[in-house]
This record gives sequence, C-alpha cells and structure tokens, in this order.
Amino acid sequence: MSLARVEHEGRTLVVVNDNAGKRGALSQDLYDALNEALTRAKDPVIRAVIIRSEGGFFCSGGDLNTLKTRSALSLEERRAKVQELHDIIAGIRTCPVPVIAAVEGGAAGAGLSLALACDILVAAEGAKFTASYVKAGVVPDAGLTAALARMIPRQLSSEMCLLARTVTADRFAELGVVNALVPAGTAITKAQDFAEAFAQGPRHAQGTIKGLLRSAYDGTEAAQLDAEREAMIRAVVDTEAQIGIAAFLDKKTPEYP
Repeated sequence: MSLARVEHEGRTLVVVNDNAGKRGALSQDLYDALNEALTRAKDPVIRAVIIRSEGGFFCSGGDLNTLKTRSALSLEERRAKVQELHDIIAGIRTCPVPVIAAVEGGAAGAGLSLALACDILVAAEGAKFTASYVKAGVVPDAGLTAALARMIPRQLSSEMCLLARTVTADRFAELGVVNALVPAGTAITKAQDFAEAFAQGPRHAQGTIKGLLRSAYDGTEAAQLDAEREAMIRAVVDTEAQIGIAAFLDKKTPEYP
C-alpha cells in the first residue's frame, strides 16, 4: 500500500500524505507524490497544489528508524538522501502555481520545513509546530533555518531549534506565519477555498509574482528593483494584463483564460 498519492480535483492537485501510522512521517512514497505533483503543476490547467495528510497530523518529519540506518552509508550517499528532500523544497518554492499546506494536528522537524516552504499555510486550531531535530541529536534541514529566519524573531527561532520548544498555531497566526486558523478538521476546506481563489486569477502573473517574492528574500534591494522592472515590462504586454486592465477600467470582474 502506498503511503502517499496525488489526487486531481478540478484545477487543483492534492498531495495526500497517508502515513498515519507514523504521524505522517516522510517516506519515499511522499517524495514521489510531491515530485509528481510539482511536475504536473506545469500544465496550464493546474492552478494550485495542496499538501494534506490523513490521520490527523500533517507530518512528523524524518522517520528515525530510517535516519538510524543512514549512519552506515557513505558521506556521498548520505548527502544524496538529504539532497532529495532539499530538491523537493526548492521545487515547491519554484513551482509555477501556489502551493498550500493544510495542516491538521501539527508539523514537526522536516514536516515543519515542508509546511513553511508552501506559499499559503492553513492550520487547524490546536495544531502545534516544533523543530524537533535537537531531541534526536541532529540538526535542521530542508530549509528550516532559512524559513524561520525570514518569518519569526531570532530569539524564537533559537528557542525552537535549540530547545525544541513547541509553538502553537495561534502564536504562528499572530506572527503572520499562518494565513488562516480554522476549526479542527476543516483545514482542507479552507485550503480548497484558497485554491479556488487562485484559479480565478491570472496564472502567469501569479507565477511571476511568486518568483519575485522569492527573489526578494534571497537578493539585494537593487537586484530586486531590476527583477521587478524586467517582470513588469513583460507583464504589461501579456494577454492577462490586457484582460485585467480592460476589466478594471470597465469596472468588471476579469475573466482569465
């Protein structure tokens, strides 16, 4: 039985992490499903990707039994294993459509990295987030330190990473890390609402904006000004801009292809 699958719901791809017996721990099946969805998201029909789980917990991170066996691998083999996850995180960030995390229960370790890599984070009330690596004597990976550095104060990042202190969904919502805090059991419904909202907008422009937001974190202000200039001079002649500008001037709702 596969531990993950990709479901096609209208204009949305939903990656389902079905490893409830291990609280949604990472698996090769999940890696394969995520890679499949990120590849299929290049299809113009697809407007969003949602990542959710079965069993009431989004993802508990790496399976410690699996990590234990890695000590027998060579340095290059261990590097390749971590790189596989890192490539997925990079793929989420560069995906041409928005990626939405629907978090029930919580996310820990690399599961937190996965959730924070998404463009939109929906969390159920009572969900908890923890950078649990230090409990096992290992260190954060999958872009977690970079994500936390961008999103929350350094002191809280230190508390999370050095002491594995838990942060509630309420606190993350206060900090702006969680886009929507919803009743338990409804995270997927809210995520679908976001997906439908994205589907009503201009796909190409959204992808370009997503890239600009990404580069704003990574580069200098001068480089970002250049990136925005180049994006705008191309966007203004795009069909989407013609539709959007005309609708705005006519005080109508734009209907994008």
